[in-house]
Amino acid sequence: MAIINLFQLSCFITLALVMMIMSLTTTAITISKPRRFVSKLIHSHHTVESPIESSAARFDYLQARTLGTSSDDFRSGLVPDSKYHALFMANISIGEPPAPQLLSMDTGSPVLWTQCLPCTKSFWKPCFTQTLPVFDPSKSSTYAVMSCTTSTCLAFRSKDGPCDAAKNCQFSENYTDGTATAGVVATEKLTFETSDEGITSVSNIVFGCANNVDSGANLNDQSSGILGLSNDNLSLATQLGSKFSYCLGLVRDLQYPHNQLILGEGARMEGPKTPVEYVMGLYFLTLEGITLGNTKLYIDPIVFKNTPSGGVIIDSGTSLTYLARAAFNILKLEVEALTNGVLTRRDKPGYEPPCYEGVIDRDLSGFPILIFNFAGGADLALDTKSLFVEALPNQFCMAVAPSIKNPSLSVIGLLAQQNYNIGYDLAGKTISIERIDCELLETSTKI
Repeated sequence: MAIINLFQLSCFITLALVMMIMSLTTTAITISKPRRFVSKLIHSHHTVESPIESSAARFDYLQARTLGTSSDDFRSGLVPDSKYHALFMANISIGEPPAPQLLSMDTGSPVLWTQCLPCTKSFWKPCFTQTLPVFDPSKSSTYAVMSCTTSTCLAFRSKDGPCDAAKNCQFSENYTDGTATAGVVATEKLTFETSDEGITSVSNIVFGCANNVDSGANLNDQSSGILGLSNDNLSLATQLGSKFSYCLGLVRDLQYPHNQLILGEGARMEGPKTPVEYVMGLYFLTLEGITLGNTKLYIDPIVFKNTPSGGVIIDSGTSLTYLARAAFNILKLEVEALTNGVLTRRDKPGYEPPCYEGVIDRDLSGFPILIFNFAGGADLALDTKSLFVEALPNQFCMAVAPSIKNPSLSVIGLLAQQNYNIGYDLAGKTISIERIDCELLETSTKI
């Protein structure tokens, strides 16, 4: 009888252990799948033109903002230039049933807004032109206007006041290119197309429903609005968690299908990390030096020091890279020394960086790699397709320009971020920099 009881006890213990292991395994599987919202990134337009002009207005704004000469009510022309594709839009659906919208990705913008019906700008042209139908909140079962008595409404406070006659929360944004937008603050359900063609939704996202938009100079015929990814409390990045990442192929490759944006805890944070500071809603990095080929350029590190009016910003709304004047002068001399007697100079009027006759792929074969060396051991390497850009047929220019109005400011633009996955950990205050083919990344992140 004792032997039977001992055998029964042994079976009971074994069964209990198996059940416990199964329970732990099940729990681990559940926890190992962090919440992740994935969106394909597409180019803003299919017409190719030099980014030199389209990038200048954005940089002028960043300079003014760091110098304190721009109001909090004014932000740059964030919507991509209608003639150049060097900026990206995310395909995100709003409402129930989901209405697809193309939103311009911008790390320097604090809010998400999209054009909404009814448009009230003018009798003749009530809505600006966009590729997809304008969002109609009256057809969405999940749309809710925010009351002006909520604390969230105060974050959207405009110079005209946060409420309308019906006590609905209002917002307005004005941009340095002449674009202005205004409307109501609301909450909605957002739906994302995942990398494996699945669907992921999240409810009660705060956004601006813009009924009155003056498109100014830079709104193209594709974008529906702005996808804000700054560290502000009401940017989409912070509403969906504390992390996001984007992976970009070659900007000029219009057929590349693997550009993607991932929001939430499932964002890719691989590769070396470098500290990031949040100042005036912008992401500032610590640049320790610049290397061209095997030569470390002799630039005093103080040139890149983060100060109230200077430092190094990484930005998704600027095409070119801009360097503090002292650093640019040294880099320009090195590039001129390498190309002197090898390439024919053909400068672009009004553009200071050197320009040359020829084709980048053919005439810059063997040109050394430019590397930005950041704190923490993270590097950003610029090959010829990131360091130079086609300006006209048979003419290319260096895609690194000098900071003029604010000579101590540097901005790492999108061309420098090609062929990289950039991961933003807002809570950890780090940015991860990983050189990778986005196709490989897309395969490994399928849900």
